[in-house]
Amino acid sequence: INLEELDLTTDEFVLDEVDIHIQANLEDDLVKEALRTGVDLRQYSKQVESELHRIEQASIKDYIKESQNIASLHNQIAACDSILERMEGMLSGFQSDLSSISSEIQTLQQQSVSMNVRLKNRQAVRSHLSQLVDELVVPGAMICTILESPVTEQEFLEQLHELNTKINFAKELSFRETLACSDIQDILDRLKLKAVSKIREFILQKIYSFRKPMTNYQIPQNTLLKYRFFYQFLLANERTVAKEIRDEYVDTMSKIYCSYFKSYSSRLLKVQYEDVADKDDLMGVEDTAKKGFFSKPSLKSRNTIFTLGQRGAILSPAELEGPILVPHTAQRGDSRYPYETLFRSQHYALLDNGCREFLFLSDFFMVVGNSALDLFNSIMGKTLSMFLKSMSTYVSDCYDSIAIFLCIHIILRFRAITTKRDIPALNKYWEAVLEMLWPRFELILEMNIHSIRNTDPQKLGVLDTRPHYITRRYAEFSSAIVSINQTFPNERTNLLLGQLQVEVENFVLKMAAEFPSRRDQLIFLINNYDMMLSVLMERAADDSKEVEGFQQLLLARTQEFIEEILSPPFGGMIAFVKEAEALMEKGQLERLRSEEARITQLVRGFSSTWKQSVEAMSRDVMRSFTNFKNGTSIIQGALTQLIQYYHGFHKVLNQPTFRSLAVRSELINLHHLMVEVKKHKPNF
Repeated sequence: INLEELDLTTDEFVLDEVDIHIQANLEDDLVKEALRTGVDLRQYSKQVESELHRIEQASIKDYIKESQNIASLHNQIAACDSILERMEGMLSGFQSDLSSISSEIQTLQQQSVSMNVRLKNRQAVRSHLSQLVDELVVPGAMICTILESPVTEQEFLEQLHELNTKINFAKELSFRETLACSDIQDILDRLKLKAVSKIREFILQKIYSFRKPMTNYQIPQNTLLKYRFFYQFLLANERTVAKEIRDEYVDTMSKIYCSYFKSYSSRLLKVQYEDVADKDDLMGVEDTAKKGFFSKPSLKSRNTIFTLGQRGAILSPAELEGPILVPHTAQRGDSRYPYETLFRSQHYALLDNGCREFLFLSDFFMVVGNSALDLFNSIMGKTLSMFLKSMSTYVSDCYDSIAIFLCIHIILRFRAITTKRDIPALNKYWEAVLEMLWPRFELILEMNIHSIRNTDPQKLGVLDTRPHYITRRYAEFSSAIVSINQTFPNERTNLLLGQLQVEVENFVLKMAAEFPSRRDQLIFLINNYDMMLSVLMERAADDSKEVEGFQQLLLARTQEFIEEILSPPFGGMIAFVKEAEALMEKGQLERLRSEEARITQLVRGFSSTWKQSVEAMSRDVMRSFTNFKNGTSIIQGALTQLIQYYHGFHKVLNQPTFRSLAVRSELINLHHLMVEVKKHKPNF
């Protein structure tokens, strides 16, 4: 403790500080121990001061003792200060040098970037200049090849591509006013004129080769396609020559196609059937033959007018796209064909050639869209007009509706083929043909409808319950049209067929009314309905409207006929059953209790004659119906109906009202009756 700090006489003494020192000293452990033991502080202070003085003396002695080491340490420290001072100077110099080097490096970097930019610019300029020089230079090999090599050589084609590139490059530079272009322009112009001259001569020579007789023009066309770049070169560099070649090709091919198809069409007509349908060959026209329509005399190989037969096979893929007819071969073999076969051959040749020509024009002359269609029409226009004119002449005097309808569907299928091939060139022609054929077909169909509507049954010869030849004509014709129409349905055709069906149904009813007895009327109706239904189901769809309509008519007339043939032998029993069942519903069966004599007569009469009646009925039915299957079906229906009536007869007599009748014991057992009836059912 510094006692001087406790001097109360000090002028600078501050009471607050004294308090702080006193408090701090009191907290000291030694002071606390002295106060606790009651030590005299003044004595203790002197003792402490004495101790401090002793320690100070000892420290001085130690310092003096180590004075040499301290002096040595002082000298070492001074030497270190000197070394550090020199190092500080060196580092300061290094720092200054580094600052200078950094500035130099930055300068070098800037110079490097600038040099790199200049290098790239020079390289780019060198590349452009090199390309420019390469494009402007006309090699001697090119000049020699263009002037001397044949155009068919591959080397000529390659050099022509190169020449075309140089010409285009020179045109581009001329717009930029490049002076170097003027040095080579004269050479390029002379090479271009020479190339154009040689190409023109080559292409015209190929076009002229088309005109040689018996020439397969597809071969030179394929050759031209190999050198399609020739026309591209002309179109780019000499449009007048390109137009000359195009016009020459159009003129040549237009004449070739027109001549070829005109000759082919005229030769085809020579192998057509000599005898064709005329305006009197309608469904409702009276048949002069005695045995019906199919006994009508016909020329050799002539198809019937209303029967499809094998004619529909022409729409099969195999025949539709089969080889075309060769007229002179057919003439040598004395073969004759219907009009639709000639029509198919003629138009398949048109389709094949037209598609190939359109593809050639699009490829060689590089035209698309309307330009391609216009170019195609300029070549094929005369041929198509000739086709339409000759077809109009033939169709206006044609009465073969099946042939016209087959031609319509041939065109529909050919149109689908060109659509699939994505070739629109013949679309307008297909539409023009259809616009010509559809009205004619509808007109012939309407003429047949009117012919049946105006038919007079009195003029059709002797009445016969067998199927009438007019209904057979209708069945054959309707099934033919329905079967053909399934692939490309036409509502107008379906509507006209519906009108035709109505007229045929009315005709059958008019004919049936000519028979004096209802039984013969029903036989006639059933035979005709059955025949028409059989033909339609055999050759047309089973779910067609015609089939459904005749099925309903046949079922109704068959049921009526069954009632008609059951009435003579079993009419009494049937009438009794119907009367009794009506009274049973009203609860008035007792009213028949007095009919014992009638019931007895019915039971005994049925028991004694039913077998003979069934046999006679079976024979009569089989004689009446031309279709054996239909006759057996009617017999089965009649016997089934007979069993139902007899079952009703049993049921009535088993009522309490009639249980006392002695004649009930003479009733035939229903089971035995069914067994006996089954014996009389004809087997198929």
